[in-house]
Amino acid sequence: MSRRERGPESGPGGAEVAAEDAEHAEAESPDQCLSLLPWDRFSAWLHCVCVVGFDLELGQAVEVIYPPHSKLTDKEKTNICYLSFPDSNSGCLGDTQFCFRFRRSPGSKVSFCCFLDQLDRDLPVYLKKDSAYYYGYVYFRQVRDKSLKRGYFQKSLVLISKLPYVHLFRTMLKQIAPEYFEKSEAFLEAVCSDIDRWPAPVPGKVLQLPLMGLIMKLRIPTYRDKPGTTPIVQNMHQADAQISMALPTVHEVDLFRCFCPVFFHIQMLWELVLLGEPLVVMAPSPAESSETVLALVSCISPLKYCSDFRPYFTIHDSEFKEYTTRTQAPPSVILGVTNPFFAKTLQHWPHIIRIGDIKLPGEVPKQVKVKKLKNLKTLDSKPGVYTSYKPYLNKDEEIVKQLQKGVQQKRPTEAQSVILRRYFLELTESFIIPLERYVASLMPLQKCISPWKSPPQLRQFSQDDFMKTLEKAGPQLTSGLKGDWIGLYRHFLKSPNFDGWFRSRQREMTQKLEALHLEALCNENLVFWSQKHTEVETVDLVLKLKNKLLQADREHLPVNTDTLKKLQTHINDIILALPDDLQDILLKTGTT
Repeated sequence: MSRRERGPESGPGGAEVAAEDAEHAEAESPDQCLSLLPWDRFSAWLHCVCVVGFDLELGQAVEVIYPPHSKLTDKEKTNICYLSFPDSNSGCLGDTQFCFRFRRSPGSKVSFCCFLDQLDRDLPVYLKKDSAYYYGYVYFRQVRDKSLKRGYFQKSLVLISKLPYVHLFRTMLKQIAPEYFEKSEAFLEAVCSDIDRWPAPVPGKVLQLPLMGLIMKLRIPTYRDKPGTTPIVQNMHQADAQISMALPTVHEVDLFRCFCPVFFHIQMLWELVLLGEPLVVMAPSPAESSETVLALVSCISPLKYCSDFRPYFTIHDSEFKEYTTRTQAPPSVILGVTNPFFAKTLQHWPHIIRIGDIKLPGEVPKQVKVKKLKNLKTLDSKPGVYTSYKPYLNKDEEIVKQLQKGVQQKRPTEAQSVILRRYFLELTESFIIPLERYVASLMPLQKCISPWKSPPQLRQFSQDDFMKTLEKAGPQLTSGLKGDWIGLYRHFLKSPNFDGWFRSRQREMTQKLEALHLEALCNENLVFWSQKHTEVETVDLVLKLKNKLLQADREHLPVNTDTLKKLQTHINDIILALPDDLQDILLKTGTT
């Protein structure tokens, strides 16, 4: 299988989206893999679908899990029950959509799909799945119903998935949930059967997903895409007349709408998220809390936010005690909450964002000062950011003016979001490029790689050496923003986001060294070498080469197919030059 070399995950650019995406996807033949068993295709997208209802005696309860064989532990079911309903104080009458994220129980069964890990490798780092967590995508309905004892019909349709494709699943629920509430379980079974006919979620390929008479057309991003670009899915053939809906994105939220309540503090919030600071979003409903948390997490893209985040968090959550204890400092996590109880429970947290109902401003928002934490008494406190944090960078007045002008000119919110997303992207890239450049310098030179020695090690990261590079090759090369960039870097180097980013780059570069070492071996005349050495040494070489091939496949090293074939040919030629008895043993011997 061809392994393409990867560019930096967070670098300033990437290969342009091209036909190679489709060719690459076709070459992997995902559909063959996913047609092994019933429900494998379904499992590539969803773990299961749940229906959560309200029972007067039991409270919230999971009424239906589909497909029936889907496994959830009791703890997972409890979390789903509480997270699928808004807090009673939210007063969400009618239909509400939101999402949550919860920890998978240790040892819980994961839906099997042989192709998912392979697909994950082609995703941008910020869309890679985290096997320790599930997302829950909720469509909640609460309407008056006099025939029921409680006087209300309350039910949630919930999609449980490992994929962070919030826009896709939100769109799906909008299409199927209202009809499900009318038609019940037979309809849900038909929906799941449709999903089990979907192609694999291959990044870079335009996918057509049938759903109850509708066809959704979309494209999942790849790591090859240039950051900040969203290739538009277009109807290119006449046969596409049946396409009912083209999705512009699978994962993005309406950034401008989410940040509107804290319009003047976007740059400070970017710093807080970048540094992995503990953040609470207090909102009137799960819809507002979940969208705001997802917007915060996405504002440092293409960097991955490496700490935990909970778009909607309740007092019943299994991590409630862990995250609200006062016996230790608040953890690096972003919580979205709606229960007034949290205003008291989390008042020791250093950074709190209080938002009201999210509405797009009809007039230019007024300047709102950062508020002191001691002024936050209840969830009824005025919207704003409550913190004593002093930003490292000077405020960028230009982006505020640009967005204010957009409000005055009634610029569409989609256009405002594009401007804001580009601003965050350029800010993040200006910050990360010096780190990328320095880390690339830790890579040993190619001439240091010898086929007869182990691959050389990466040089150690030195904070002092990195800081010295900033004078001539710092963020000032790409950003006009002034401020204490050095202080921001020092703080960032202690954060979970740096740790996650550096581990990922380290792994990538180590794999590159292994690949170069493998190529160096292929360019040697190994048969000639074996003729000059003893049989014991030759057998040892064959076993090592076989292990190299296994490692290349297991770790998905960036080595092309021709190199792997060439190495296999070397192994076969060496074995054939040995006595018959050794040939038989070595041809049967596997690798470890």
